[in-house]
Amino acid sequence: METHISVKNLTKVYTMGDNVVNALGGVSVEINKGDFVAIMGASGSGKSTFMNIIGCLDLPTSGEYFLDGVNVETLNKDQLAGLRNKKIGFVFQSFNILARTSAIENVELPLLYDGSVNNKDRRERAFEALKSVGLADRIDSMPNQLSGGQQQRVAIARALVNNPVVIMADEPTGNLDTRTSYEIMEIFQKLNEKGSTIVMVTHETDIAQFALSNILFKDGKIISNIKVANRKNATEEFKKMEELKTETI
Repeated sequence: METHISVKNLTKVYTMGDNVVNALGGVSVEINKGDFVAIMGASGSGKSTFMNIIGCLDLPTSGEYFLDGVNVETLNKDQLAGLRNKKIGFVFQSFNILARTSAIENVELPLLYDGSVNNKDRRERAFEALKSVGLADRIDSMPNQLSGGQQQRVAIARALVNNPVVIMADEPTGNLDTRTSYEIMEIFQKLNEKGSTIVMVTHETDIAQFALSNILFKDGKIISNIKVANRKNATEEFKKMEELKTETI
């Protein structure tokens, strides 16, 4: 099985004045191609620090991290930025899309850093990414013309446009209502079924049930890494919600 993420004995220590914070204390885990992992834990458990390190946004104090076979520790800042842009697609809680830029222009952004992609290909790839999340008819819409769920779909399309080896989603449903959250989980599950590897941080236990496995952090360590026993199907959950809505009208 192809391993996309491999970390061994990762530690992260922050020093703030006289205070020393051990954010990660020897974390080891592998995430393989086709996995859909939910990272969970209370505030201060280490899950965000772990996500920042595997997202190449921060470096560990010690330990090893291999992303798609590349030893991240051996890279300089420019190489790290290049690896991050080509190998990782990010989806954030606050969407992080540009307010004065159309949906398709937002999705094109990661491709602007790739000199091998011409204007025509960039536009075509951005359109296909938007089409894959159900927004083929909203490519010219500005963010203020889109709902929160549609803005998150734009963010997912942007994460997909570089064909990354892994999609990293940080609380992707945190700003969304239940109905819209299920729509986003439906997109993630369909992407996962097509082979996308997804790592998602969430504090919502019901959202974690849409993943294939759950990793629980506590005090900077992984205390459990288990397969989801009764995995939720987002399409079915959405149908149940619609049926319940119809019955109550």
